[in-house]
Amino acid sequence: MLAVRVNNQQLTVEETAKPDNPDEVLVRVLLSGICNTDLEIARGYAGFNGTIGHEFVGVVEDGELAGRRVVGEINAGCGKCELCRAGDPRHCPTRTVLGIVGRDGAHAEFLQLPAVNLIPVPENIADRHAVFTEPLAAACGILERAAITAGDRVAVIGDGKLGLLCAQVVALTGATVLLVGKHPEKLQIAARRGIETANPEEAVKRQRQFDVVVEASGGAAGFKLALDLLRPRGKLVLKSTFHGSTEIDAARIVVDEISIVGSRCGRFEPALDLLNRQAIDVENLISEEHPLSSGVQAMSRAGASGILKVLLRP
Repeated sequence: MLAVRVNNQQLTVEETAKPDNPDEVLVRVLLSGICNTDLEIARGYAGFNGTIGHEFVGVVEDGELAGRRVVGEINAGCGKCELCRAGDPRHCPTRTVLGIVGRDGAHAEFLQLPAVNLIPVPENIADRHAVFTEPLAAACGILERAAITAGDRVAVIGDGKLGLLCAQVVALTGATVLLVGKHPEKLQIAARRGIETANPEEAVKRQRQFDVVVEASGGAAGFKLALDLLRPRGKLVLKSTFHGSTEIDAARIVVDEISIVGSRCGRFEPALDLLNRQAIDVENLISEEHPLSSGVQAMSRAGASGILKVLLRP
């Protein structure tokens, strides 16, 4: 089969073996989505070699769900540890992660996952919207890590794909939301949903006004701005994953008693419910679609300024 693969930070589209693990379910990929984590993996993040990609919608080829459209939880746990037995393999110590850790991913004609990871897609969700299930679940995951309610003041830093999804999800809680970004055309997507927007120069004038700040910009400047915006004893939620390190002003965090939490993967069911109800605008986050055979060029386009979601179609 054809797949987009990384080997020692070299990106290629090549023929590779079709997955054939008898203990897992084979899925024919209909669409996959390129995200910033894919771009960072190509730069060396996580030290991964193999087929990349973890956002997808596909059709099951065998087993009880044969013929059904599905999306898939990306963390495959051992099934035996305390976390897995509790139904949450996201932090299983021996987990594999689709296209990120120890498991070939979704930018391919086929992939495999355990049956328990696969979730049927409601009929009225289009393929190009279903492919957003994983990143939308990640945005929903914020609400697992920070108790946000109506009346809270929340700033989301970063107007990329993830930031736009995070701002929309948080706004549904009734909280007052400010999305901070540098691209007027991207900020307009949130503004059309009734979300206030600002550029960083405007936002910094509102220092110490926010109860929660979600950092989804992927840069050190975003981290600094987040600390500027938070009130004392506020909460900073970190969403970005990238190759490299960020300097932290520890004294500032201690003096203002800031709580910092990481937020990675979320549950898929809430994300599918939002897509089914058309409560989130994902259509306007799609910039381009490319054939899988043009995966290298598509990855380049996904990293270009002004581009949001790039889709790959096998």
